[in-house]
This record gives sequence, structure tokens and C-alpha cells, in this order.
Amino acid sequence: MNLGKRNRFSANKITVQLLREGIVESVHSCQAAVVDTRGRILSAAGDPQTTTFARSCLKPIQALPVSITGAQERFNLSETDLAIICGSHQGTIAQARQVFSILWRCDVEPSALQCPVPECQKSPLQHNCSGKHAGMIAICKQQGWQISSYMDRHHPVQQLVLNTMAELLHMPAAEFICAHDDCGVPTYLLEIGQLARLYALLSTHDQLHLERITRAMTRHPDMVSGNGQFDTELMRLSNGEIISKSGAEGVQCIGRIGQGLGLAIKVMDGSKRAKNAVSIHLLKQLGWINPTVAQSLEESFLSTGKYSRLEAIGELSLA
Repeated sequence: MNLGKRNRFSANKITVQLLREGIVESVHSCQAAVVDTRGRILSAAGDPQTTTFARSCLKPIQALPVSITGAQERFNLSETDLAIICGSHQGTIAQARQVFSILWRCDVEPSALQCPVPECQKSPLQHNCSGKHAGMIAICKQQGWQISSYMDRHHPVQQLVLNTMAELLHMPAAEFICAHDDCGVPTYLLEIGQLARLYALLSTHDQLHLERITRAMTRHPDMVSGNGQFDTELMRLSNGEIISKSGAEGVQCIGRIGQGLGLAIKVMDGSKRAKNAVSIHLLKQLGWINPTVAQSLEESFLSTGKYSRLEAIGELSLA
């Protein structure tokens, strides 16, 4: 992308305001990009080359090798299993049991999970990333790789995830900057345009393994996050037309299924509340949700209290 385009996009800002009885109290600055499967930026606000760690938005890509390697077939993993592997769940009994079921079919004890035990909880099964970790363990078991070091960035399972992502983005794996996510496994620094492209690819029906992931998430949104959570409610209300995955520090990725379009959002101060508000705002602007769905989401996610609410301002610029 040339500098002229970057400047033109940067001139068009999106902000989220917290209004207290109609008076602005706080302001969050947001960047966003809409991209197709070839990586072409169709519209944006701010700079589509803004970088951010992908955080949990990467989970559907980290789940792909479960399908690619044949681990799904070997251990008879269901769509519900794939959904929890992609999820940032709430640690409910049903969700923890789903993760346990994956490990049980792999003949692995829950103690093999190296994600932390959440505060005031008793088991790593209740950690919001336990499904992702269980998926990585399933791949190791299927491939005959050592399980004890599966979180190491040089471990074959992490290299497989990296190479899968690099192949999707048509980039050398060595070019990606790696850091540890809070759960201990590698995450990667990506441009928001690259994140949007990954979700554009998830939103097509061109590749079996990508379609499996998308189908699992949209058919079992309760495993991706949980009742009352943004990803779950958006996918449930949109009836399989939207794939959605949030990440920490203000990252949100959404795909329009069947159209091969991806939307990535970064709230620069990392605000979760602003992320939800700008997502609804842009989904309406893009026409990806109908007014009924928009109203339901606004009722759930724009009010922050009896006297305060969120309001997103600004539009995407066409490329």
C-alpha cells in the first residue's frame, strides 16, 4: 500500500464516546479495515497497516491443524469440539466438560494442559484458552510429538500453526514477530489488514479445513464465548451469516460468510466496551446485520450504566 492511501485512510477516524447523560466523558480511538481474500483493502478507517498482536482472534487459525493433520478424524472430534478449540469460553461446567471430552478421547489427563488455573477456580479446564490447548495436545498425540513442551514456539505444533498462517497470508513464516500470549502459547504481531484477510478466508467455502472451522463456530456459538458475550450473541442472532472472534486489548475480527470479506478492528487503548460498540457501528454501516439484530446488540452492549451509554462516530473510507 502506498503512502497516499495510508494518509487518506488515516484522515477518516472512528471514535467511540462514553456519554454520561448526553455529555462526553471518555473517548476511544479505533482503527478498522475491510479486506477480501486476496488481501485487497476495500475500505478502512485509520491506518490498515496498524499492527497489533492477534491474541485470541488467532484461535480459529490455531485450530486449523486439528483438521489439516487428521486429528479430528482420529479422535472423532465433533463440531462442538472444534468450536471450543476456537473459543475464549467462560469456564462453565458445560464448556469445561467439552474440553475434558477432547482430552479423554486423546487418552490424555487434564494435567497435561499448561494454561493457568483461573483465579478462584480449581482446574485449567476452566481457563478460557483450555480448548485451544486441548486442540494442540490432540495434534501432538496424533503426530507422535512430545506433549510436555507443546507451548514452546519451536515445538512442531507451534511451527505448524505459524506455517499455516504464513501460507494463508502468502508470507514467509520467518517474517512474523512472535510473543507469548497470556495463556503461554505464541501469538503474532499482524497488521489489521492481515487479520481481516484471515477472516475473509474463513468466510469463503473454497477450502474444506477453513469451512469446518467456520461451520463449527457458527453452529455452536455458545462454545466460542458464552451466553451474553458479544461473539456468541452476534453469531447466534445472525443465523450463520457472520463469524466473530474477539481478542484481548481491543482486537475484534468478523467475517461475512459466503462473501469472502473480513473486518478487523483495533481499539488503540485496548478497551473491550469500545470494541463492541464500534463493531456494531461498522456492521450496520456495511449492511452485514439487519436492523433487528442491530437493535438487539445495541440494547445488550451499548449501555454501560443507568446514566451512561456508548456511541460510535465515523465512517469507513472506500479504497
